Amino acid sequence: MARQQDSTSATLATLVSGAVLGAAGLGWWLISEADRRRRLRYKRSMLYAPRMQDGSEALGPGERQPLDADSQLEARVEQLNAAIADVRKQLEDLGSRG
Repeated sequence: MARQQDSTSATLATLVSGAVLGAAGLGWWLISEADRRRRLRYKRSMLYAPRMQDGSEALGPGERQPLDADSQLEARVEQLNAAIADVRKQLEDLGSRG
C-alpha cells in the first residue's frame, strides 16, 4: 500500500511540475509574441513616417491633388524661397557691417 501511495504522489508531483512548466512556457511564448507584434507595428509605422511629414497623408491611395492645388503649392514654395533669400541677404549685410 505504501508503494502505491508513493507512486501516486510521484505521478501527482510530475503532473503538477509539468503543468507549471507548461504554463511558464505558454506565458513566455505569449510575451514574446506580443513583443514581436509590437516591433512589427513599430516598423510598419516607421515606413509611413516620411509620408506623414510631407502632408500627403491627407490624400487617400488613389487620390490626386487638383491642378489648382499644385499651382498654389508652387506659388507658396516660390514665396518661401524669396523670404529665405531676403533673410540670407539681411544676415550677410549684418555680417559685413560687423
